[in-house]
Amino acid sequence: MIEKLVIIGVGLIGGSLSLALKQAGVVNNVVGCDRSPQNLQKGVDLGVIDSFELSISEAVKTADVVVVAVPLGAMHMVFQQICESITDHTIVTDVGSSKRSVVEVARQTMGDRFPQFVPGHPIAGAEKSGVEAGFASLFQNRSVILTPVKETDNKLIERVDSMWRHCGAIIEYLDVDHHDRVLGATSHLPHMLAYAMVNYLSGLNDHDEIFRYAAGGFRDFTRIASSDPVMWRDVCLSNGNTLLKLIEGYQDELDMISKAIQHNDADQLLQLFGKAKSERDSLIGNC
Repeated sequence: MIEKLVIIGVGLIGGSLSLALKQAGVVNNVVGCDRSPQNLQKGVDLGVIDSFELSISEAVKTADVVVVAVPLGAMHMVFQQICESITDHTIVTDVGSSKRSVVEVARQTMGDRFPQFVPGHPIAGAEKSGVEAGFASLFQNRSVILTPVKETDNKLIERVDSMWRHCGAIIEYLDVDHHDRVLGATSHLPHMLAYAMVNYLSGLNDHDEIFRYAAGGFRDFTRIASSDPVMWRDVCLSNGNTLLKLIEGYQDELDMISKAIQHNDADQLLQLFGKAKSERDSLIGNC
């Protein structure tokens, strides 16, 4: 049982976590905290949180668990304020999609309390944001990756693991840098491609017709370009080195397709597309 849970950043992820834990009956009091009193009041009205504070240092007093669910660029400021008021028994965890940068911020700001930080990343989300976007089943059968470091208290890892399991999540463990490489390829790069695709096509003279006649494949591919721009700006800056290498490799792949088209090389195109289809079908399935 979590007596007092504090969620800093009450949006889709933080709100869904609160609703899931309430539904599971494992939390007594959920306190929300972020910069918008209107958003927080809406959270109370919707039953997502029980109360709210605008001051981080006030919100985290006597907290059992603090979940930081803010954009990566705000992590340093938030962790500084958390450390002013937490006790030796407070667990701090996060939901950031880039882990190395968050771990370094926690290491710099938490001092002797750094072992109380359990870095995490739920692999779940949607394009909608705000407290009203939250729903209790968001994490059902979805992966949550925990990336503890050598200093992290094992007992606190178990408690964060248990918290996410009560939400219906599947818990996995990765090294911090391995996490950033894998998520850079499977999440961060696709978002960059979607943003670039929409920006490129919107700049064409006949972009109105392009978007009007867009088929399902285009909508599916570019759906993630509706995600929060602030969040993804921060992801780019936090996991930049990994992303740059991935973008360079992707450009090489596009160059191969371009050369095959230039040379009217049907065999090369068939080989490239056939390999991609085979890999996707074997790893993800034909869906």
